[in-house]
Amino acid sequence: MYDQTRAQQPADRPPGVSGSRTTGPEPLLPSDEREKIVRRLGHALNTFADAPDKALEEAESAFDEATAALMHALADRRSAMRAGWQDQDPETQSAELRIALREYREITGRLLRA
Repeated sequence: MYDQTRAQQPADRPPGVSGSRTTGPEPLLPSDEREKIVRRLGHALNTFADAPDKALEEAESAFDEATAALMHALADRRSAMRAGWQDQDPETQSAELRIALREYREITGRLLRA
């Protein structure tokens, strides 16, 4: 779809008011890791006609890699969130816990929508 606002922006200016290219939460996996998995899955799809068994093995391997990477990313995210609220000063604990609760809600909601 044609975006008139974006088309009128100078080429050296990134899209969006804040300069960010995407809206919404940050992806759980880095883009290079996501692209690698997508390429592997695409290769499996493209080679299916010539070698169905090998294509299926490659697709399964890409799936396994994606799930392992997501589990690792989620564990890292959980550790970071826990560090943000664990052992807080009782004076600021309520506010920190509220922020942590929002973060847990956001990441859990993203998982359930996936």
